Amino acid sequence: MKRAGTAMVFAGLAVVGLVGCDSGDSTSKGATTTAKPVLWNPCTEISDAALTEAGVDPATEEKGVAGVPQSGWEICGWGGPDYSITVYTTNKLVDEFEQKPGNVDFRDVTIAGRTGREFKVTGASKDLGCDVVFPANQGVVQLQIFNSALKTGLDDPCTYLERVGEVLVPIFPS
Repeated sequence: MKRAGTAMVFAGLAVVGLVGCDSGDSTSKGATTTAKPVLWNPCTEISDAALTEAGVDPATEEKGVAGVPQSGWEICGWGGPDYSITVYTTNKLVDEFEQKPGNVDFRDVTIAGRTGREFKVTGASKDLGCDVVFPANQGVVQLQIFNSALKTGLDDPCTYLERVGEVLVPIFPS
């Protein structure tokens, strides 16, 4: 379990900065509003049964990044024996992910009948992770897979992402 938690922390740190930080505040002729959109929460909306079917242990749930909430995001991750998964929601747009330096190898994918943009994040862990962002009314829902760095002979993380996505993507908001 410690391994899964470490992988999720590593994965979260690799992704939190995917797009620029934004407080959600806006100004109009000097007026400031602090109203923020209500984001879909993967920690409360994804069932334990779905997580088990996706190959992770619901008891390993970790909210935020290393347990720390991130402004403008809802983040929840879980670990399994071969990989960890993290689901993110934000009001950012797919274009913002594509413009972020370090996000590479974008391609269109369809998972569980839903079109998204798969990508990798450059760096030492590039070959361990795979991400996909799906447009949603609120912004995007992102699914991330990180293979265990302690195991060899695992499938490509994008292969796991497709399998996990078949279970989880139908739960995601449109």
